[in-house]
Amino acid sequence: MIKVISYNLRENLASNELQALVKKFDPDVLCLQEADTEELPAELGPLQLADSTKRNRLGLAVYYRKARFTNLSTQTFALKKSLHDRVLRPAHERLIGSRLVDGQDGREFIVASFHAAPLSALNSLRRKQIRAAHAMLLEMGNGLPTLMVGDYNYPYFTRRLGERMTESGYDLTLSDSRTYTRYKGFVRGHFDFATSVGLAIDNVETLTQGASDHMPILVTASYGPDLRVDPQLPDDGPFAE
Repeated sequence: MIKVISYNLRENLASNELQALVKKFDPDVLCLQEADTEELPAELGPLQLADSTKRNRLGLAVYYRKARFTNLSTQTFALKKSLHDRVLRPAHERLIGSRLVDGQDGREFIVASFHAAPLSALNSLRRKQIRAAHAMLLEMGNGLPTLMVGDYNYPYFTRRLGERMTESGYDLTLSDSRTYTRYKGFVRGHFDFATSVGLAIDNVETLTQGASDHMPILVTASYGPDLRVDPQLPDDGPFAE
């Protein structure tokens, strides 16, 4: 079993909650969005920083349990930009993935932190970003089992998104309750969830809200049958302008 927490810190406002969050829920992996990566500690309790984005105002990071896992490599990736990205430049890289080896049984897998374009962009752009991110991670791991968690900014039409994920061989798993509320409750829904391939998602739990407008989610996963997928990038390319 693998426990992964994903948390959008809302421009780093919730960063002081991380130590307590790790202590209480004891995750194996912690994936962050909207972090000030220059302020992130190298360690959070038993977790080691694998790496973080360097060119983002709203940064991404991955931590892993150093006593259990070995980090073979970590990569950051740029995805197709929205108008919001072009004008305000909040995020050059919207994906960071780590290739980990589980010391308990030697299995390898990819875990990634993802932050999609904001609600000002179209769902079609976010679908392209998700598809490109999946392809990049599969290429990074040569088709290894993959878990991508984060802020998908996709609260509406998630059922249709799930159908598209199934068609492409992925599972989309929402949490047990909504993960976002802002603007006096006018915007709410499942923004933070998991997509995966080659892993069984046992549970996704929404945790208590703190200083962020996003609630953290706790994903519990287990290894499925050995699976490798031939990695292919989408025809339009993830870096298309």
